[in-house]
Amino acid sequence: MFKKSIVQLFSCMLTITVLYGSAHAVTIKIATISPEGSSWMEQMRKGANQVAQATDNRVKFKFYPGGVMGNDKAVLRKIRINQLQGGALMAGSLSSFFQGNQIYSQPMKFKSQEEVDYVRRHMDDYIIEGLDDAGFVCFTPIGGGFAYIMSKSPITSIDDLKDRKIWVPDNDKSTVDSVSSFGVSPIALPLADVRTGLQSGLIDTVGTSPVGAVVLQWHTEIKYITNIPLLYIYAVFAIDKKTFNKIPPDDRKIVSDIMTRALQELDRLNRQDNVKAIEALKKQGIKFITPSQEQMNDWMATAAKASQEMITAKDLPKAPADKIDALLAQYRKNQ
Repeated sequence: MFKKSIVQLFSCMLTITVLYGSAHAVTIKIATISPEGSSWMEQMRKGANQVAQATDNRVKFKFYPGGVMGNDKAVLRKIRINQLQGGALMAGSLSSFFQGNQIYSQPMKFKSQEEVDYVRRHMDDYIIEGLDDAGFVCFTPIGGGFAYIMSKSPITSIDDLKDRKIWVPDNDKSTVDSVSSFGVSPIALPLADVRTGLQSGLIDTVGTSPVGAVVLQWHTEIKYITNIPLLYIYAVFAIDKKTFNKIPPDDRKIVSDIMTRALQELDRLNRQDNVKAIEALKKQGIKFITPSQEQMNDWMATAAKASQEMITAKDLPKAPADKIDALLAQYRKNQ
């Protein structure tokens, strides 16, 4: 009788544990434009698998790659209605929630990856905390490298831009403002429509990273790259904070630790991929054009004016922008 009671008690406890665990399991649905098989998907899935294992499946991720859930604007709309709980998004798409999110994407602010690294060591937490206050958990910004001007016809001077049909992302006001500051009227299109736009002649010039051009197959439609690091681009893996807070505290720490490591590794891999992509573009016969020093001076002066106009228009917060300028001055002095 005693033995039977013990068995019944154990069975009851096991049932309660399973039901409790099931009731508190959280599945986080994440959308991204990154295609299956890309470094992005490989690292995100690797982190997700580690999270599921470490939490005994109390926290799981489900991914929707390749833009099947639409562009960043559509993904954010679906997050609001809880159809999705997060996304791997270009930083600019979140600037309406937190203006400081675009602090790195000032035109021609950085001259090298080393300058970016130095500034990011001091400023990444500002972005993470700002997005947290705006309702998104973001483990770390993920660098995408420098965006370069890529075109069907050679571009060396600012005057060369004025007759070009230049693409900008359709949900990225900061980029629109940056490009407009060079005296052009850009054409806003969803990312998925850019290659078709290049093929049809709707646009003839884009700004993207070397690896982005290769992965998205835009490199098949362009002939020239202007060898100026125009913008530093980056993305965020953002989860709706209300969803994240439903996860028990111990599991939240597990998710944060694992996904931070996975995304930091992705940040490192993106750098390697951009170096490889530059070589691939050169081998394909795409010409890299370097402006003269006089032309470069014009680019730099116009870019500096653009950053100031963004601050004056309150599209960019002044205090962190000034801090980046101070950090760069310090770094360049030490170099």
